[in-house]
Amino acid sequence: MLARLHSVALVGIDGIICEVEVDVARGGFEKPVIVGLPDAAVKESSERVKSAIVNCGYKYPKTQSLINLAPADVKKEGPAFDLPIALGMLMGAGAFESTVLKDYVIVGELALDGRVRSVKGALSMAMTAATKGFRGVIVPLDNAQEAAVVQDIEVYGVGSLAQAVGFLSGRLALETTAIDVDRVFNTESQYEVDFGDVKGQESVKRALTVAAAGAHNVMMIGPPGAGKTMLAQRLATILPPLSLVESLETTRIYSSVGLLDKARALLATRPIRMPHHSASGPALVGGGTHPRPGELSLAHHGILFLDEFAEFPRNVLEMIRGPLEDGVVTVARAKRTVTFPAKFMLVAAMNPCPCGYFGSDAKRCKCTPGQVERYVSKISGPLVDRIDIHIDAPTVGFTKLRSKASQLDSAAIRADVLSACAIQTRRFGDGAICTNARMTHKQVEKYCQLDPAGEMMLKAAMTEFGLSARAHDKICKVARTIADLENKKNITAQHIAEAISYRKLDRRL
Repeated sequence: MLARLHSVALVGIDGIICEVEVDVARGGFEKPVIVGLPDAAVKESSERVKSAIVNCGYKYPKTQSLINLAPADVKKEGPAFDLPIALGMLMGAGAFESTVLKDYVIVGELALDGRVRSVKGALSMAMTAATKGFRGVIVPLDNAQEAAVVQDIEVYGVGSLAQAVGFLSGRLALETTAIDVDRVFNTESQYEVDFGDVKGQESVKRALTVAAAGAHNVMMIGPPGAGKTMLAQRLATILPPLSLVESLETTRIYSSVGLLDKARALLATRPIRMPHHSASGPALVGGGTHPRPGELSLAHHGILFLDEFAEFPRNVLEMIRGPLEDGVVTVARAKRTVTFPAKFMLVAAMNPCPCGYFGSDAKRCKCTPGQVERYVSKISGPLVDRIDIHIDAPTVGFTKLRSKASQLDSAAIRADVLSACAIQTRRFGDGAICTNARMTHKQVEKYCQLDPAGEMMLKAAMTEFGLSARAHDKICKVARTIADLENKKNITAQHIAEAISYRKLDRRL
């Protein structure tokens, strides 16, 4: 007897509806055969399915079974096909009948005793099912909250194979899982850190405010212990709150790689990723035999903080140049090309020299001029060009560290940032370009017109520092953001001067 069910195969972070066909014959060999480009985890499902069926009290069909996963030219990965295969074998053997099977997409891994374990990518699977017009999805209980974020589809969580059979046969009523998205955002959108924790570093705080207001990439250069990591960890607290669309895009990336906390249905705060400087290229950018997102994509709509920037292998750093401008990562393989979203703010931090104390008043630098030059030159000019703001983070003195004076907190800084972001929204609308940092060259010419004094100042800087055309546009974009923070329509020489002051690294290369 032939049974047909629907499941979802993940390709990267996107889902593809997969038809599961199970043909239970009247005779032949006992061991089932799975076709349709299954990986090792899918091939092994036959053993898990057999034990689960028997341990749930059903009779396992001791005849030849053929399981086809269509479309046959898409690689099927992971154990999410266990539950639909088991249901198909039971239905094919006549153990139960269902009139609603065609209305649902079914995913889940089976334990040997019939329990249904969680799977990766449940959010993407539910989004795919909704897009394709299915009535609902049947998912493991642990994934029900995650899948229920998709509002226009019924989500049923099952804890065992027996529950799934009972529901589909009409003998067991299950309640749909629903969540209040607004409540999730209200309760989980709070940060545990605040800019008020940081003593001193007023110039760096100002630079980070400009960076947050225009979504500019930023580099902090300073000695060990200056507070670079502390500042980077608090940058997310002054960024605009995540929208629901941004949250869904980011959450499904975490879901697809199994990094979403089971207790959280949505990511309500902007992610901060801090990979170690020993990270490989595929770990940072994404890739592998079966392409999966890397740190750049996990930082989507958030912050990628690369500490000890000069210690990263140069070839690894060069891989991020394209995504910095394009906002996507494309992983090409012989049989397919997978694209992952990667719109993030790059925050880099590095020491000014190998010992870390070049130019510092705290300790004497022991490095020779040649060592300092070689250390800084580990970062290529084209990569430096793509970082909008370079700022020195000096050592904080004892007096400021012990000061009891209140510091400007995240709420006050965020209010200024939101005001500048509102100006940019009115300027660009809701299109692909929504921040100053992502302006095209034509938009720079249109929105970043300078007065004569600003023209002269920018020309002098270009000549003295040998700046590139990209650096020219970066200065104009940062100046536009500074003007927006002051609610000024026109860019003045003062705004240009501040933007030029944020090109510290250009002066050293």
